[in-house]
Amino acid sequence: MATRLGLGLPQMRQYDLGKDVPDVARAAEGMGYESLWVFERALFPEPAVQGLYGIEGLPWPDEYRNVADPLVTLTLAAAATERAELGSSVLVAPLHVPFQLAKALASLDAASGGRVVAGFGTGWSHDEYAAASVRPFAERGQALDELIEVCRAVWGPDPVVYDGHLTKIASAVVGPKPARPIPVLLAAGSGKARRRLVDHADGWLPNGLGAEVVAGQWRRLRELAEERGRTEPIRTVLRVNARYRPSAREDADRRPFHGSVDQIVEDLVAHAEIGLDEILIDLQGSARDAEELKDLAAQVYEKARAAGV
Repeated sequence: MATRLGLGLPQMRQYDLGKDVPDVARAAEGMGYESLWVFERALFPEPAVQGLYGIEGLPWPDEYRNVADPLVTLTLAAAATERAELGSSVLVAPLHVPFQLAKALASLDAASGGRVVAGFGTGWSHDEYAAASVRPFAERGQALDELIEVCRAVWGPDPVVYDGHLTKIASAVVGPKPARPIPVLLAAGSGKARRRLVDHADGWLPNGLGAEVVAGQWRRLRELAEERGRTEPIRTVLRVNARYRPSAREDADRRPFHGSVDQIVEDLVAHAEIGLDEILIDLQGSARDAEELKDLAAQVYEKARAAGV
């Protein structure tokens, strides 16, 4: 069976959000993309003392200076489409009040006819935590645990009752309810995060770091699931942050998904062979505007399908 393909929605400053998000969403659904995705970047520290992803010396990309709110972006896409799933890869859980996020996701799922996929992570930016988090950076795991529990409670039957560190619901009716159970997917890199995923989530959101790397991560996750007695399947959606470079060289030092359309598709083929359910292709940082983004998305989709992805 062919790997499902998703597309990252335009959230960066070169796009006209009110016009381009619905336009790209409609076009992507028409091309055959089966899902539409957002990411979260709350701010851009100036100067950025902490490196990107917490890696010392790695600069933040300039496009992170202006990233639209992920839920607003998904809402614009939901209103313009009919079939495509609407996912987050990822929402940084500790930057959100759990009850409010749970209700917003339920409302979006109800409005879209059951198309939301809730992808969560703990984040890494100390500056974002200082500005917006509901728990300290050291408590990011506990914040994610509570968010998942609150979502399950709010999305479940009434009366809703929950007694947590941040959230206390004595007994209440909370609506609207999602149109169907919203799948919760996690970006899990550490051992503790993988255990949280196996025990409490529906799926996994890896990054396209190279086919061998992802295959090894997937193997370890399946082994952990077997050790912990999980019988439910783990849904997998690989995030690919592609960089279109028409004149990129063909050499061993080329980063995965950095290069021409043909090179990006070659990497898609290698990652699809791992056996993951879906690949999310984010091309927005490579495009000058929505027209170029749609053109790149169409080329990648057509060539990927022709190559058997």
